Amino acid sequence: MYKTLTTIVIMLFAIVAFSQSDSDTVLLLNGNSFITTVIDTTNGSVSFKNPKHPKKNIVIENDRIFSISNPKGETIIYEYDTIIGNEFTIDEMRYFIRGEQDAQKGFKARGAFWGNLFVGAGAGVTGFFFSPVAPFLFTALAGVPKIKIKKGSVSNPDYLNQPAYLIGYIRVARKKRQIRSLVSGGCGLAAGLGTFFYLKSTDSEILK
Repeated sequence: MYKTLTTIVIMLFAIVAFSQSDSDTVLLLNGNSFITTVIDTTNGSVSFKNPKHPKKNIVIENDRIFSISNPKGETIIYEYDTIIGNEFTIDEMRYFIRGEQDAQKGFKARGAFWGNLFVGAGAGVTGFFFSPVAPFLFTALAGVPKIKIKKGSVSNPDYLNQPAYLIGYIRVARKKRQIRSLVSGGCGLAAGLGTFFYLKSTDSEILK
C-alpha cells in the first residue's frame, strides 16, 4: 500500500513538472505575465489559454506584449520603433517592465491611503452637499508629489541607475497612489456621512 501511494505521488509530481516545463510565459508591457499555453501568434495578436479558465482563451494584441518565453527560449514581440511610439530599446523596455513589477509588489502608498481616509471621513461628517469634492480632489492630486523609491522595494539596487527602470516604477507607483487614495477616500466619505446621519437621527429623537 505504501509503495502504491509513493508511486502515485511521484507520478503526480512528474505530471506537474512536465506540464510546467512545456508552459509558455506571456509577458506584457505593463509588467503583468501569464503562465499558460500559447495557441496562436498570427494576425497581429497572441491567443492563449486563460490560466484561470483553461476552456476559455485570451487574445491580446502584439503591441501590448513584450515577449513569449518557454523552455526553448524567448521570443521578443516588442519592437523598438520611435515612429509608433516605442521609444525604448529592447533592453530599456526590460528595465521599464522590471520597474513596473517592483512597484506593483513593493510600493504601498500608505500615505495616500490613510490621508484620504481621514479627508473623506472629515468631509462626510460635516454633511455638506459638496463634501465628496474633498476626497476626489485629494485623489486627483495624489499623483503629484515626488515618488520616493525605498531600496527594500527594489529587486536589484543596480536598477536604480537605469532611467527606464525609474520611469516604469514611478508610473505604477503614481497609479497605485491614486487607486488606493480613491478607495480610501470613498470609504472615509461613506463612514463620515453615516456618522453624520446617525448623529442627526439621534438629535431628532432627543428633541421629540
